Amino acid sequence: MLSREERTPFSEWWWTVDKPLFGAILLLMLTGVILSLAASPSVATRIGLDPFHFFSRHVMFLAPSFMVLLGVSFLSPRAIRRSALIIFAASIILIVLTLALGPEVKGSRRWITLLGVNIQASEIAKPSFVVVAAWLFAESTKRPEMPATSMALVLLLMLVSLLVMEPDFGQTMLILMVWGSLFFIAGMRIIWVFGLAGIGAAGLFSAYLFVPHVAGRIKRFMNPASGDTFQVDTAMEAFYNGGWFGLGPGEGIAKRSLPDSHTDFVFAVAAEEFGIILCLAMLALFAFVVIRTLSRAYATEDMFSRFAASGLAILFGVQAAINMSVNLQLIPAKGMTLPFISYGGSSIVSLAYGVGMMLALTRLRPRTEVEATGHADAMRSYA
Repeated sequence: MLSREERTPFSEWWWTVDKPLFGAILLLMLTGVILSLAASPSVATRIGLDPFHFFSRHVMFLAPSFMVLLGVSFLSPRAIRRSALIIFAASIILIVLTLALGPEVKGSRRWITLLGVNIQASEIAKPSFVVVAAWLFAESTKRPEMPATSMALVLLLMLVSLLVMEPDFGQTMLILMVWGSLFFIAGMRIIWVFGLAGIGAAGLFSAYLFVPHVAGRIKRFMNPASGDTFQVDTAMEAFYNGGWFGLGPGEGIAKRSLPDSHTDFVFAVAAEEFGIILCLAMLALFAFVVIRTLSRAYATEDMFSRFAASGLAILFGVQAAINMSVNLQLIPAKGMTLPFISYGGSSIVSLAYGVGMMLALTRLRPRTEVEATGHADAMRSYA
């Protein structure tokens, strides 16, 4: 089944996939299961649910997510482009339906229920948008006469406008940062990069002026005495309590009072129960996934694979960095999950889809397969 001589789909996948990258992702998933068991029972008990309610659902979401990750990693670059275009179009429709029909929770409309399942369409849109934008940037390098960059900008404005209407400024900033990174990687003029950064800063300042909850978060970050900072203060106490080696599994104190200890602040729970050593190990894992993907991406001459893999790696890394920075009070609080660690069905499935595409785009494909898809000189041959 794994013989190099016997050409089966699985054997071809096994001998071409980046095994260290795949192993790091599996290790992150396993870490998420352990931390979900540590952080979620207290939250479930506090709101009157079965103690293992969130843990059971986390594992339940993880099973199909792994199948999505594995299945997508078998796809060719052409199939990835097509699937991303379809999924992006579907996610835009879902976001519009969410704005029209979704329930309002804490002043935002981010969720819609379909067939009894709560879906956050903005999570699904992120990886597919990155791949579609990467494809357009790649086309602009090959065919300058094609208005691909303008089309990528139009798609960005459309998605950002919908996210602002929800409103979801955390996802908006994440999308803008990844798109700007792709814009820079694609070799656009530095003046455009600075211009876009200026527009983003102006947008953030406008949100501060006209959106009360954004202004409140920034004010509380700049001056903690100006408002309620219970969650971030409790998270910092968790780091102090845990020290280097932690209080031990199940011995955490902060999770008993943190409302979001199983989602936004699971990193603080990890620090208190398992110590800063585990936090540094998790940070190293996230860094390894990003750096490994970027190095594999730049080893290929195919512009689409290079841009798409780089964009997905940046999306993965920036999301992790934002969550950890919030836990450490380095930036204002945002509702951003820690990839594969935090609880959240839409987030885990979306991350699995994005990571599956990363694995597919960084595979070392046989030259015969490359030539069959019309990219004879795009990737290195596999011996």
